Amino acid sequence: MQRNEFIRICGLAWTGMVLPLIRFNIGKSDPMAQHEMQDVIIIGGSYSGLAAAMALGRSLKKVMIFDSGLPCNRQTPHSHNFLTQDGIAPKAIADIAKSQVLQYPTVQFMHGEVVDARLSSDGYEIYTSDGKLFSARKLLFATGIRDILPDIPGLAACWGISVLHCPFCHGYEVRHQATGILGNSDSGFELAGLLSNWTDQLTIYTNGKADFTPEQVQKLAEHNIGVNEMEIAQLIHAKGQLNHILFQNGHTSEIQALYVRTAFQQHSPLPEKLGCMLTPEGYIQTDAQQQTTVPHIYASGDNTTRMRTVANAVAAGTMAGISITKSLVAASF
Repeated sequence: MQRNEFIRICGLAWTGMVLPLIRFNIGKSDPMAQHEMQDVIIIGGSYSGLAAAMALGRSLKKVMIFDSGLPCNRQTPHSHNFLTQDGIAPKAIADIAKSQVLQYPTVQFMHGEVVDARLSSDGYEIYTSDGKLFSARKLLFATGIRDILPDIPGLAACWGISVLHCPFCHGYEVRHQATGILGNSDSGFELAGLLSNWTDQLTIYTNGKADFTPEQVQKLAEHNIGVNEMEIAQLIHAKGQLNHILFQNGHTSEIQALYVRTAFQQHSPLPEKLGCMLTPEGYIQTDAQQQTTVPHIYASGDNTTRMRTVANAVAAGTMAGISITKSLVAASF
């Protein structure tokens, strides 16, 4: 083939000049190739992220959702306190939500983990674990939190099934049953008072020396709430359903449910890396519009509040989607 013919075919011949040739690898893609600029990238594709995506999709905004597929309630068999979906498995709710959201042509769903994010000249760039780069004018973190569970054998397997965090989510299902609290001091006492609404078979397991004030001890006794100071060896269960607690001294205590207020950490370190402030409790600080302390970065769902319910996550995601849309429209009007 003649040189001029080759240049013509490649479309690189301009009058009076020839552009440098670009090397192409047919069938392969550059993992760092720049994709089309999105209006919004949502990191986290569970209830809050999907709710935000629906509001944005209905507003004709270009949205890309990234999700690693590890929601914190993945072991929980049923979701409650969510109108029209009471008693439905969390995954079933998420699957329905995803199918509805993806009916909007401007919304894309990507399976993968976002490992980095950086400020760019016209918004933000995010990088995935497989080395790909995406850009957007605004970011929404709906990444949730990671529970730091007590190091007690058997507890993790029961988490979300019979080891519980919230009586408003699960209390009705274990009402009037032998129920325990793994806790101590003011936190354990406060939870005992709340749980007395659902059962009168209540024991606080302090897993060591109890630390209650004399007034708290008297109040617990008045309500027949026991305090067990024996150190726990493990939780005995069948497929996540508690049977009894085994203590280090060999004693046991039959139990059907155990409440634990766990420590937690942000599931994603990226909001902090980008400068978003956290509350004293460790949640991402947002205003009423779900805007963080960093311009053009929003957050919604479990990473912003202790109200860990599906209904609350959906509400916050919807608010975030509407707020982001209004900001985008205002900027272009």
